[in-house]
Amino acid sequence: MKPRQKRMMLAGMALAGVVVAAVLAINALQGNMAYFFSPSQVVAGAVESGETFRLGGMVRRGTLEKSSASLESRFIVTDNAQQVVVSYSGILPDLFKEGQGTVARGKLGKDGVFYAEEVLAKHDESYMPPEVADAMQPMPYNGTRPQVSAQSVTAEKRNIKVPRSEPVVSLPQVDIE
Repeated sequence: MKPRQKRMMLAGMALAGVVVAAVLAINALQGNMAYFFSPSQVVAGAVESGETFRLGGMVRRGTLEKSSASLESRFIVTDNAQQVVVSYSGILPDLFKEGQGTVARGKLGKDGVFYAEEVLAKHDESYMPPEVADAMQPMPYNGTRPQVSAQSVTAEKRNIKVPRSEPVVSLPQVDIE
């Protein structure tokens, strides 16, 4: 073989290797992709059973049930319009509480129960994942207190003014030998 033919063959093999690596990477990423849905979208039928997706909303108060014999937990996730029962087998995060936001990844069973493989809890009282905040429906007005939505709470927290601190006093430098 001539040197030119060897270079062309080497270049062709390198190109084929890059194409194979790209195809494998794309297939791996597609297998890990999970779209976000709110309970209203799940109840409306936007997701088919057996499809992996993320479910986000608030954990409804008084619905967390933990098994004493196993790590099985059941609770209801709501967006204040619809609700979905979630079943999870594993240790729940330390910050997981009723009345707070959560995002769970898993599959919807034929019985309408969401079987979670992973449950995430929000990490501080002022944070709500953007997908959850956008998916939350406003609470229905009952006439006794003003209506508050997730968007208004988020907007209020962004407008909080921090009081000015005392002026910084610089200390004299001391040479240590």
